Amino acid sequence: MRILRFLGIFGAITLLLLGATTFAFQPAPVQAQLPPLIEPYLTAGKLAEGEAAIAAYLQTKPNDDKARFSLGMVQVIRGIEELTQALYRYGARDSAARTFLPILRLPVPQNPNPETLTYDAARQVLQAFLDDLNQAQTTLAEVNDPAVKLSLRLGMIRMDINGDGKADDNELFWKAFSSMTLIPVTEKQAQSFLIGFDTGDAVWLRGYCNLLAATVETLLGYNWQELLQTTGHLAFAKVESPHAFLMQEKPDPRNIYNQVNFTDLIAFIHLLNFEVAEPERLTRALQHLQTTLSLSRQSWQLIRAETDNDREWLPNPKQKGVIPNAVVTNEMIDSWFGFLDESEALLAGKKLAPFWRGDRRQGVNLNRVFTEPRRLDLVLWVQGSGATPYLEKGTFTNEQVWGQLLQTFGGRFLPFALWFN
Repeated sequence: MRILRFLGIFGAITLLLLGATTFAFQPAPVQAQLPPLIEPYLTAGKLAEGEAAIAAYLQTKPNDDKARFSLGMVQVIRGIEELTQALYRYGARDSAARTFLPILRLPVPQNPNPETLTYDAARQVLQAFLDDLNQAQTTLAEVNDPAVKLSLRLGMIRMDINGDGKADDNELFWKAFSSMTLIPVTEKQAQSFLIGFDTGDAVWLRGYCNLLAATVETLLGYNWQELLQTTGHLAFAKVESPHAFLMQEKPDPRNIYNQVNFTDLIAFIHLLNFEVAEPERLTRALQHLQTTLSLSRQSWQLIRAETDNDREWLPNPKQKGVIPNAVVTNEMIDSWFGFLDESEALLAGKKLAPFWRGDRRQGVNLNRVFTEPRRLDLVLWVQGSGATPYLEKGTFTNEQVWGQLLQTFGGRFLPFALWFN
């Protein structure tokens, strides 16, 4: 389970891509009778061509769920590729600051000639990623065949990270993953990591698209221009800012943890204080989160009912998973369903989250946090007064469910939750 400790909201998606093959790129002509194989396109870094080939095939065979699953998979990967290209284009820095921002955590090489990142450009990058996620989850929503199977080795996938029109050996996924997590992954290990994705996994992947979409919609729902202009240099080489002197300091290239000025961190925390920019996005974020929970329940119902044992990404208690020593028990699944029940009630406003101040007779209505958004001030939320508009009396979430959850997962709930989705 060591590999799971390194995953964030975005790390779970990258772990999904671990696996490999060294097939030569020999895409067959699109034929009505024979769907194109997606793996040769992935390993050659020809993602756009692969997406076009499968989309064209589905025009003639719209009921081929294996092809549709392949299309959804490549759309997810293309979305990640386009995000890495944007990070490279704007000179994402190899700094500790970037590791704290999940969407910016993807590994990209240093750009010797980056473009200047403006606030509008940053929002456009996020919107483009959101559009890719929504497209992929829409495609995956139409995968209904309970017997669908998509066996892939994806560790040798190539992504055109720097956007130069080609994907070379330095842009192999397993190399990027190894450098990002500091987990030594060899080419042989990547080639042997074969995953048999099935219907439950298609639902799981769709759920992750919604989870990431909720994150992006939340970010776009607020105005964080001052934060970017004042502390954006922590993560990017060039940022449009009235404080140009902040970009003139030379970080120590020998130690990424010495590249952050302590006063910049204080400013970063201070500026986590956002006015609402587009309130409708917060409502959409809530809907994405609720969809994520619903899809998680559906995926685990499907996984639990499986009777095969074929290189499982998410195994039930009778199956063996592809991740070494990752054992799933019935108690874990039952506890997870309890977590989903409580989370659904919290997001619907039917139950309240405990409040840590006062007489503790009031709780926080999380539904109203999204449907009635106000200025978001992290410091005031920590202090308590930021929650004042959302405090009310009512039924609290069941603390026993949360306690049982932690006990069942043996203190490893967070890494399991990132995997279970």
